[in-house]
Amino acid sequence: MQIAAHDVGRLSRLIAGGAGFAVAAAGLLTTASSAPPDSGPAAALVPAGIALLLQALPAGRVVRAAALTLAAAAAIIGAAWIYQHPAAGVAIALAGLGLTCLDIRVAVRFRVADPLVAGSAIIALAALVPRMFESPRPGGLMAPAVAGSLLTLALGTVLARPETGPLHTDAPAGPGTTIRRKLPVLIAVPAIAGLVSALAARSGLGRPAAAISTGAILAALAALGLAAYLVRTLDNADRDQRTLVDELHDRQEFASTLLQSMNEAVMVLDANHRVIDVNRRWRELTGHGPDEPVRIDPPPLPPTGGGDWLMPRVDGSEVPVLATVATIPDADGEPRAYVATYVDIADRKRAEESLGEQNTELREANARLATALAFKNDLTSMLTHDVAQPISSIASLAELLRADWADLPDDIRLELATKIDKNTQRLIKMMNDLQLLFRLDTGSVTARQAPVPLAEVAAAAGPGLEISIDDDLTVLADRGHLTVVIQNLVKNALTYGDPPVRLIGTRRGDQVELVVQDSGPGIPPELLPTVFGRFMRGAGLGLFIVRHLVEANGGTVRYEPAEPRGARLVVTLESAPI
Repeated sequence: MQIAAHDVGRLSRLIAGGAGFAVAAAGLLTTASSAPPDSGPAAALVPAGIALLLQALPAGRVVRAAALTLAAAAAIIGAAWIYQHPAAGVAIALAGLGLTCLDIRVAVRFRVADPLVAGSAIIALAALVPRMFESPRPGGLMAPAVAGSLLTLALGTVLARPETGPLHTDAPAGPGTTIRRKLPVLIAVPAIAGLVSALAARSGLGRPAAAISTGAILAALAALGLAAYLVRTLDNADRDQRTLVDELHDRQEFASTLLQSMNEAVMVLDANHRVIDVNRRWRELTGHGPDEPVRIDPPPLPPTGGGDWLMPRVDGSEVPVLATVATIPDADGEPRAYVATYVDIADRKRAEESLGEQNTELREANARLATALAFKNDLTSMLTHDVAQPISSIASLAELLRADWADLPDDIRLELATKIDKNTQRLIKMMNDLQLLFRLDTGSVTARQAPVPLAEVAAAAGPGLEISIDDDLTVLADRGHLTVVIQNLVKNALTYGDPPVRLIGTRRGDQVELVVQDSGPGIPPELLPTVFGRFMRGAGLGLFIVRHLVEANGGTVRYEPAEPRGARLVVTLESAPI
């Protein structure tokens, strides 16, 4: 296509150059054969033809300058003859000005030379056509040679710039294209008028009748041309409209297909948040049927900024989604529509909840492991300290008895055996406490509650105690548990406090308070938070066992400082009838 366009351009320039040469030759011949003053206008054709020839050549600035000079000279000569030969002078002046302004444009696309050359051609046609229908020696506006040369000059001027002239068919709509389309009409109108006038003159009609007939014919032709133009315009508009409707339909189908094929739920709304369209996935998430109208009013819109959100369904339930809302602006930047997108994250939420439950179980297991480790460490510390001491004492005393049995008096033997028995009982008590401790830790200790006389159990706690408990004071508890509680409290008071040790029982409504009080230094403040914990104060199992046994029987135990000195351990149990 590029080679064809290049060849056409060369052919067009070649024809324009030939036309220029022909016009110059015709001007010379007409000037030589005509007598003054008829030879004056023809003389102007010589520089005009040479100017056209130079304009058609692919030459440099000097040749172009010479062409412009000759064209301007032709325009001046033609203007000089306007008084004696008006038609010829005006046509030659217009042609010369057209050649001078061949490369001058107005508003980018409008070429100044086009209307000038068209005017020159119309004058030449108007002068040439009537001659064909008049007497053998007609008179006219200008000589036929001049008129023909002007038509040839106009044709050559049009072809001299094929890439930018009015015949350039690829040019977009504009003044140049308009002139190209209207140029045949502008040339045809005077030609038709001349033909009609000549025919009217030869038919013997007068000038008024000829004028009227000419006007009527031209009006009819104009009406037909206008009707044809309107029909063609309407047809083109209808064809363009059908093309646009088809393109719009194709785009709408493509957009709908794209919307429905998305894996994310999408809802499109107008500026007033009315639902325009939804896709298949949105209907699935909200529980709408394929052709069911949207029955959620107002439509579900996530909060500003989007994020995790619970999307309501038709059945009243909710589905977790990741929601976003995008605004579609108009030309002024105002919201024209909204596009809300929802991604189902129910699986992710379930995974997070499952992971959270697993984390909770792991934390609980870690806590149990930490507690077990602490228990193991405390138990190891107690066994290596508190259990090793009596075992070591028993071993030393037994070895002494075995080695010096014959030399030891009876009273020393009895004393050593008594110490061995005492340490043995201590070990047995410690093992029993450990066994009870393990049972308390595993939750296998249950209380068999029954009415128990408090004074009776307190009297069996040991000698040397000051007991202030009424005989009718009875508690609802497991008798064995209550015995262990009182023994441990008394032992703690005797071990870490000072005598006297007092046991006091008091009824307070439907509760009974048992107080074990010593006269020692009391419990240091730094030990109070863990006073009822495991392995407190060395062996430390006594108060831990007391707390668990009391709680297993529905009671409480607490510590209070005694006045003026000493410690008070208060056990509260439910009162029972005798």
